[in-house]
Amino acid sequence: MRHMKVLLIVFVAVATISLLGACAGTQEKTAKQGDAKAQFSLGLMYFKGQGVPQDYQEAAKWTRQAAEQGLASAQAALGWMYAKGQGVPQDYQEAAKWIRRAAEQSLASAQLALGLMYLKGQGVPQDYQEAAKWTRQAAEQGLASAQAVLGWMYAEGQGVSQDYQDAVKWFRQAAEQGLASAQAALGWIYAKGQGVSQDYQEAAKWFRRAAEQGDAKAQLSLGLMYYKGQGVPQDYQEAAKWYRKAAEQGLAPAQLALGWMYEKGQGVSQDYQEAAKWIRRAAEQGNSKAQ
Repeated sequence: MRHMKVLLIVFVAVATISLLGACAGTQEKTAKQGDAKAQFSLGLMYFKGQGVPQDYQEAAKWTRQAAEQGLASAQAALGWMYAKGQGVPQDYQEAAKWIRRAAEQSLASAQLALGLMYLKGQGVPQDYQEAAKWTRQAAEQGLASAQAVLGWMYAEGQGVSQDYQDAVKWFRQAAEQGLASAQAALGWIYAKGQGVSQDYQEAAKWFRRAAEQGDAKAQLSLGLMYYKGQGVPQDYQEAAKWYRKAAEQGLAPAQLALGWMYEKGQGVSQDYQEAAKWIRRAAEQGNSKAQ
């Protein structure tokens, strides 16, 4: 699931290079004259329904024309349309074909997308080494989401030899660009002392940065650090505050933790009804500790 979200971010990043502020009529005229950028721009206008009625088939038609002229961003977008089955039949092999063409032109977002397809075995045979190869190329161009994925590959030993120091290196590069998932990962690395010296203050720092961006798992982790007094002063009210933020996003372990806080009256007024409410929500998601 995490990888599919990354793939969605890839497409959005590709789409932002379009010229959507231009008049649709002008774009169509230029597109019909064979201008690849205008064809892609018109395709995106149809895709988003901006200035024209939303029409995925028209979007695919114009995007294909630009892709066939070799425009890398259009090739990546057409690949995404095949992956999602928007305007064309869903076909992961066609998706991989077009994304590969863009990746071979060094489009970082396409390199990551191709890496993820190899990671998942979608449209290509599952191959962790190929996944790492393409993800690395995107990461080396500075794409934060690729750096985070490569960090996970090093942490888990997928396609590369397990190496926590390399994992730290790539997580840090992504985290310093503000990517919340990488900040949370770096927090865990410091909390566990994998590839770095264990440092709860550093862990809390990175968890906080991710938590402030709304990362539910980081909010839970920061709450736990306040609960235990690891890297921060022990503070049940702060613990409850961060548990609540994660719980309200539907994270079952946070719902359970918040329920226990209400049950014990830690950081909140003791309230058995509130305790039952949050524990029930966790149980309904299948959390075994809540059942």
